[in-house]
Amino acid sequence: MAVPGMLYVTMQPKPGLPIEQFHEWYNNEHGPTRLRLPHIFSNGLRYRAADGKEPEFLAVYDVTSMSLLETKTYTALRENRSAHEAKTIGQVDVKRYFWDLVSTKQSPLFIPIEQLTDDEAEGIVLLTVELKLRDTADAEAGTIKWLEEHVDMLSKVPGWLRSRVLRTSSLETGTPVSLIALHEFAKENELGDLVHQPAAGTPRWNEVQEKYASLNSQRLYSLFYIFGPAPRDLYNLSRLGSSPSSFNPAGSTDPDVSITSSITTSDGLSIPYRLEGNPDPKAPTIAFCNSLLTSLHMWDPIVAILKAQRPQYRILRYDFRGRHAIPSPPKPATLDQLADDLHALLAALRIPKLHALVGVSMGGATTLKFALAYPESLDRFVACDFNAASSAANTDAWRARIGVAETPLEDGTPGIKKLAAQTVERWFHPSTLQRKPETARWIEDMVASNDIEGFRYGCQALWDYDMKGQMRECRVPGLLVVGEGDGKGALVKAMEGFQGLLGKDGAKLVVVPEAGHLPMCENPEGFWKAVEEFL
Repeated sequence: MAVPGMLYVTMQPKPGLPIEQFHEWYNNEHGPTRLRLPHIFSNGLRYRAADGKEPEFLAVYDVTSMSLLETKTYTALRENRSAHEAKTIGQVDVKRYFWDLVSTKQSPLFIPIEQLTDDEAEGIVLLTVELKLRDTADAEAGTIKWLEEHVDMLSKVPGWLRSRVLRTSSLETGTPVSLIALHEFAKENELGDLVHQPAAGTPRWNEVQEKYASLNSQRLYSLFYIFGPAPRDLYNLSRLGSSPSSFNPAGSTDPDVSITSSITTSDGLSIPYRLEGNPDPKAPTIAFCNSLLTSLHMWDPIVAILKAQRPQYRILRYDFRGRHAIPSPPKPATLDQLADDLHALLAALRIPKLHALVGVSMGGATTLKFALAYPESLDRFVACDFNAASSAANTDAWRARIGVAETPLEDGTPGIKKLAAQTVERWFHPSTLQRKPETARWIEDMVASNDIEGFRYGCQALWDYDMKGQMRECRVPGLLVVGEGDGKGALVKAMEGFQGLLGKDGAKLVVVPEAGHLPMCENPEGFWKAVEEFL
């Protein structure tokens, strides 16, 4: 039978360890690796002392079944520490405790903290009371009874959210048994003097001390960080200077910091992402969604402009389903699935709402689908060089392209290299091919490096869809953008045909000159001029 419980870790950085290094390591490396095991850890929370005592920091992880902490899946995390983690943790006084859950009582207003936004959760108060049991037969039962009375008393305090009672885990063999009560309160509460003497202020406390248990500790903490499975702490990373980090253990002098990592979806797909820009965790975020057959680096030119012109934004890029290897057995992708993938990434990064989502080609279709499926998750969107509905002719064209990619050339060259050359010639404006051959080669190499099976199944998201009937329901403001030469002008006419369908008043369509299918690559300045006012 599964026994739920808690991994409870107190920490005090030693003198000499930069506090930024401590936080960056714990937020970007240590915590997320545990949250990537959702069958073991349902959440991970960080608290800072609010009582002026040490240890100053506490991390709490709810565990689905305590026996899982003895499995190789968990123990390997400690056995296979990175050199950076080993060096950093050696400069921290760490104490770990395993607790088995005994009982829970919660307010009707309680919402699990991991389901709150950071703004809603930060500052939640945690009051802990730990009791060491006396060596008598009825010590545990008597102490639990008193703790339940204590919980009943605290539950009447305005602002109370939840109380849990836990005991020393059965995993800790040979360890004297203690009980701990964790009481959670809203930021605004009326704890008053109970903060200082939560145990002594309750009936029968003297009897409990005499017969059953002694007070081991009383602590008061404030919540300040919630882990997700995706590293996201740009703030402390940006403050490290040349000190080692989770992403550069040797240190770096580059002031332009970024986080490059990945998440794994529920079906096993790995989604690489890059987070950069404004390091403030509360900075508004703009996300970018690629074209089919390209990587997140297709946005390099426009991201450089965005950082220079709009430094207030945090920037998120990622590689969509089909860029790399896909889960087995392979299945055709759908636009719904691509929108869900982005939503999963935002959840892993604890980004409740995007300032804007910008997508092109299949990324443009995904952007519109995301706005329709998750309107509460973004303020606005820019959808570029795409069609609101597929066509039979387009589906046939993708089938033919799959055939090219999967057929090696006579000299053994992978067929996708031939497809890459054909694709760039089809995508790019003649002036780009003539005046910017380095841009053409850059995208051609990017296309040629796409996973072939990923392409086969990823492109099928564009085979059979029609969003025109849903566009009128769209509640998110959108801007449409297209390169003047995309499809030799055919896509301009296609997008003019559906721009009026978006929302109540339709959408503005901006045509970027001297650009084809990827205007942000071919004419970055022209693309920026098209979107800067809307963003």
